[in-house]
Amino acid sequence: MNDLNPPKPVTLLDIAKALGISRTTVSNAFNRPDQLSPDRRERILATAKAMGYSGPNPTARLLRTGQVGAIGVVFSESLPYAFSDPVAIAFLQGIASVCEPAKTSLLIVPLHRGGTTLDTVQRAVVDGFIIYSTPDTDAATAQVLQRNLPTVMVDCSPVVGVSSVSIDDRRAARAAAAHLIRLRHTRLGIIAMELRFDQYEGIVDAQRIATATFPHALARLQGYQDAMQEAGLDPRHTPIEERVNREDGGFTATLALLNRTPRPTAILAMSDRLAVGALRAAETLGLNVPQELSIVGFDDIPLASQIRPRLTTVRQPLVEKGAVAARLLLENFDQPIAQVLLTELVLRESSEAVTENGDVIN
Repeated sequence: MNDLNPPKPVTLLDIAKALGISRTTVSNAFNRPDQLSPDRRERILATAKAMGYSGPNPTARLLRTGQVGAIGVVFSESLPYAFSDPVAIAFLQGIASVCEPAKTSLLIVPLHRGGTTLDTVQRAVVDGFIIYSTPDTDAATAQVLQRNLPTVMVDCSPVVGVSSVSIDDRRAARAAAAHLIRLRHTRLGIIAMELRFDQYEGIVDAQRIATATFPHALARLQGYQDAMQEAGLDPRHTPIEERVNREDGGFTATLALLNRTPRPTAILAMSDRLAVGALRAAETLGLNVPQELSIVGFDDIPLASQIRPRLTTVRQPLVEKGAVAARLLLENFDQPIAQVLLTELVLRESSEAVTENGDVIN
């Protein structure tokens, strides 16, 4: 038979009465342990456990303080991607390094390809949001901003009145392309990350570029093209293959680029994962890197310095990016702050010069 009159849950006041102390003292044992001696706190916790007290009610805390001790990270990919992609992992590590000492939890809100459930953003019980690398057209971003909670945007298009953290993607990409041009490469190929949130994979034309909605990918492409124009090269003659940001995407894109006549002597990959796929494609085709093909990546993930040949790439401060975003959010400055972090071109063994006639130096 069901119990129609279940016992009432134990409260802080019940524990206080049992011990003959104030409710505030019992509350401090759970929420402000530094206010009590270790012995007194242990006595309170032991009594609470014996009475069946399950801990402070987070809903009551929200009603009392207006804060829940959690932030939401709106993420542009799936949850499996968030915990498998080296860039995303480093970014989340940076956030966690700030949140842990602040006793703040993380709620990851992934965007779904079929359209984000806006109720997820609306119902998220958080004190603020970090929006990470979302497309300009995504409705979830607008939904976050409508909640009027503290918000920091990372690798997104700037929004007036909202703090942001980013790198200068365009300048960093221009440095990568200029490096190859200084090595006398004029036949370049580009492997682009997603320009739109539609999982398209294939050749990129002018219309695709004009309708791009991922700002950091577009900025990197523009940076490559800036370097070409400065060197007197026509960017329209440089083939671009777009892929989802995975190693197998870099592999298939490289096969497509190297199937062209004349084939590129160097490849610019918008991420190290794509560049690693390019290295594996070159190996499959029997091409030596960098003697027969130079490859430059972007990010400087740990694998970039471990793979052979080691990867020339743009280093961005991945962990710091997450930490800065978390600090901006938790400190909740009165005025929005736009933080632009520095990048560095790291030269390794995957890039090498070509001769004046365009052949790779052996």
